[in-house]
Amino acid sequence: MSETELEILQQLESDRQRLHMSYSNIEHRVKPVWMKHRKWLLFLLSCILLAGMVGLINHLSHHFHTVTPCLSPACQWASARLSTSADPFTQPCDYFLFTCGSDRLLLDSERRQRSHGFTLHAENQRKSVQSKQEDGGLRENKTLSRKAVLLQYLKKILETDSGMNSSAVQKTKGFYNSCLDTKSIETAGADPFLSLIKKLGGWAVSGQWNQTDFNTTLGLLMRDYNTFPFFNIYVGKDPYEAARGINKKYIQIDQPDLLIPIEWNSKTEKSRAKTETLRPFLASCQQYLNLLGAPKSSSLIHVGSFVSLSSQLAVASSPLDSRLSKSQLYQHMTIKELQRQAPAIDWLGCLQAAFHPLPLSADDDVLLHNLPYIVQMSNTIIKWQNKPELSNSAPLHTFMVLNLLHTLMPAMDSRFFETAKNFSMALGNTEEEAPRWKHCVLETERGFDSVLTHLLSKVTAQKEAEKIIQSVFHSFKSKLNEFEWTDQTSRQLVMEKVDSAIPKLWTTKEPSSEAKLDLLFSEMIVSNQNFFSNYVQLLSLWQKKRIEVLITEPEDIDILSVTPFLFGKKLLFPMGMFVPPLFHPTYPRAINYGAAGFLVAKDILHLLLPDISSQSKTVNAVGECVWTHYLTVSEKAGRGGGFPLSAAQQQEVWVQYTALQVALQAYHQNLMQQPNDTSLSGISYTRLFFRSFSQINCEADPYRDSMPFKPSFLITVICAKYNLCPTSPQCSIQTKQNSLQAC
Repeated sequence: MSETELEILQQLESDRQRLHMSYSNIEHRVKPVWMKHRKWLLFLLSCILLAGMVGLINHLSHHFHTVTPCLSPACQWASARLSTSADPFTQPCDYFLFTCGSDRLLLDSERRQRSHGFTLHAENQRKSVQSKQEDGGLRENKTLSRKAVLLQYLKKILETDSGMNSSAVQKTKGFYNSCLDTKSIETAGADPFLSLIKKLGGWAVSGQWNQTDFNTTLGLLMRDYNTFPFFNIYVGKDPYEAARGINKKYIQIDQPDLLIPIEWNSKTEKSRAKTETLRPFLASCQQYLNLLGAPKSSSLIHVGSFVSLSSQLAVASSPLDSRLSKSQLYQHMTIKELQRQAPAIDWLGCLQAAFHPLPLSADDDVLLHNLPYIVQMSNTIIKWQNKPELSNSAPLHTFMVLNLLHTLMPAMDSRFFETAKNFSMALGNTEEEAPRWKHCVLETERGFDSVLTHLLSKVTAQKEAEKIIQSVFHSFKSKLNEFEWTDQTSRQLVMEKVDSAIPKLWTTKEPSSEAKLDLLFSEMIVSNQNFFSNYVQLLSLWQKKRIEVLITEPEDIDILSVTPFLFGKKLLFPMGMFVPPLFHPTYPRAINYGAAGFLVAKDILHLLLPDISSQSKTVNAVGECVWTHYLTVSEKAGRGGGFPLSAAQQQEVWVQYTALQVALQAYHQNLMQQPNDTSLSGISYTRLFFRSFSQINCEADPYRDSMPFKPSFLITVICAKYNLCPTSPQCSIQTKQNSLQAC
């Protein structure tokens, strides 16, 4: 008998038992005349069910005597990947005694029980020092990064030539390819940026400067190069007005992201440049000037002025929480009043440049997020403008040019990148360097996010993804009925929250047509061998985006989002969750439900039931039950001892165990409705579901450290409870006496 047959028979038997229980519950209310016929009624019911099962078996024997293989290109890739991964059904118990991440043993000697430390098996020590190659976000230690999976998929989209691309798509792929062309970038060196400096009137560092007007240059940087040296500008609503139903948008002015590292003194409530970073910061600025051909005899003067000006501006900046406590956020002020309080900046002229061609007047309101900084910044600029000894070195102009260099750093050659990397390391940052393709995907997304959203929408099977979301959510709601609540009030609060939630795929109401996208990027001329020029053009496009945000209500779809979120009553799941290897429309549904379905269920539990441990007794009971099973396995493997789970660990064990149950139930319900699933390598449906789950169960999410063991161990618990697995796992937790409690 095939596994599908077994599963359906078990479902029917479960239905029969529930029906029998329902009959027993209402038995006392049935008229006495029916009481004496109960046995005959049960016999008749059993006959009907038996006939139905026989009919189903006959149907299945004709249609499912063999498992239909999936032969699509996506399935062939998935099959090859599956063949190289560990099968949890054939692994010894030792396999499950490691946590995700570094394959650390959870249980060992008494010494580790006291210290809660971890050691490695010799075999796993060898594995841990091997080079880790990226595989769609799944490294050798099988840790899932949803973002890495999505970036790999976007990389594939950008590198695939379909031959029928629209103009906007061609430009998007051309931009990406020009970013990958490091040879052309290295050949160009600093020349493109030096040409741009000349276009802006030169600079005093080279001895060639046209004495350009301060506010004119500032306006150009804001309009054409998305560079804001002295303050930041963005667009948004006033949250206090929005709470009253007023949805007007404002230009908002904030303190800038200064290049010099800053530290905040909570006692004096003042900021200052980090003393210990001044030397490496000065050295990095010196190196930038050297790369730009500045004479060594004068470069130190310009660097010293840049550091000094940066330090003075830093004094008036303050962290967000401090400004919030002082009610310095969202201060309304007209442009005219702002001009009076901070006269160094031509506010109307600069804002008109940044939002050209929108008509702005001095009577328009703006929102300020740090007025003391803005006033101090204006005073500092005026002071530096009135230093006659600095008139020839033009420190304010140099400050703006070096901020422009920072904006264009992604398009500069490797020497600039290495300088920035060395400074970052001097600050103590040891982040691993990302591969070039990843850098290029991210830069492409910054400018062509609307095109990538369009491309991802085309390849994402939205109907199938939506079906998984809905079926998993339905299974989740039915699971709530099994909970043991602390009180009726808790149950009611949770049920009301869940019933009001509207789960759906996060998509735009009106997807951008190719014609609309072509028009948006019509003025952009992309060269496959000039990334700097492409990047500069991209910066000017951001000015159009600012205007669009100010005058319209754009649907902001974050193409790189990979985790769902609550928006009002909507529970939105990003398209980025439904990409290979987590999901593909041609995959067997067992794979889609085992991977994407499990992640959907886990996210639902985390989002909708964050306080469940205080509302339901089930969390503690299930967590302890699964932990008891785990300790039994550890003893079989010769690993004695253990430690009690913390509240966070109990909840995470419950979340992942419940999520796996919910996803499996959703898949079985889907299989009952559509029993014609495909498979890979002849693997049975349920086993393929678990194999898919085991490939992604170790996820680098915020709850990872709360999971006290490798989540794939949950497969052995569920197999023991439901007897659904076609074969028992090698690491079976069932005993001869079957004394272990079903969780």
